[in-house]
Amino acid sequence: MEAMESVTEPAEQAYESGRETSPAAPSQEQEAVLSGAADQARAALIEFSGEGAVGEYLGVTIEDASSATHRFLADLPGYRGWQWAVVVAAYPGADHATISELVLIPGPTALLAPEWVPWEDRVRPGDLGPGDLLAPPPNDPRLVPGYVATGDPLIDDTALELGFGRRQVLSEWGRAEAAQRWHDGDYGPGSAMARSTRRVCRDCGFYLPLGGALGVMFGVCANVLSADGHVVEAEYGCGAHSDTPQPPGTGSPMYEPYDDGVLDTAD
Repeated sequence: MEAMESVTEPAEQAYESGRETSPAAPSQEQEAVLSGAADQARAALIEFSGEGAVGEYLGVTIEDASSATHRFLADLPGYRGWQWAVVVAAYPGADHATISELVLIPGPTALLAPEWVPWEDRVRPGDLGPGDLLAPPPNDPRLVPGYVATGDPLIDDTALELGFGRRQVLSEWGRAEAAQRWHDGDYGPGSAMARSTRRVCRDCGFYLPLGGALGVMFGVCANVLSADGHVVEAEYGCGAHSDTPQPPGTGSPMYEPYDDGVLDTAD
């Protein structure tokens, strides 16, 4: 029984620590009635779920002056580490307990589903793949109409790079070499991502053109869910273009919602 005690001890400790006030203790006679209802609790479980679903007895916890919970291991496929909890009750002076409820609960070692994450919070930088479509959220604060000034002089005033303030600037050959490398790289028009979509960066709201001569062909992506911070070719594209339309319907964009409250009956 040492293994059973180690398995159930965390659950009992958590249960005790969650109590703000100690419940009224039953009398010795009533506690004996509540604690002695283990066979009655097992019989109720067998009637409910079948004999093969009820495992070893784990113990009893006195809840208050008139109730207690008996726990058993659950021998169910897919429910390893879960426990049966059977609440029994007895009024003061009763010579037997009655079954109040029984339920399947996760034990300390039970495998549980991960915490629910809303759809709009599931997509993360790096998740976008070739062929995927990812529209910006409605009223995206990162995007403004084209007639609104961005506040960036390099964009609003289309200033030319004159080399002021630097002792050396990139030569014509250096610019051409960089342009060819970027054009042939992962963010050029020949990449798998670019070939999977018809939309291109040059007319995307997240596209920030480079200054100088390279700005004719290249810019920086400012979409955190796409090529954020990377130099992209103007003819590169992805599914997170700012003009990507919202999916029809609600919920998951891949499936239409199903109302399970509307049922068709057939004779």
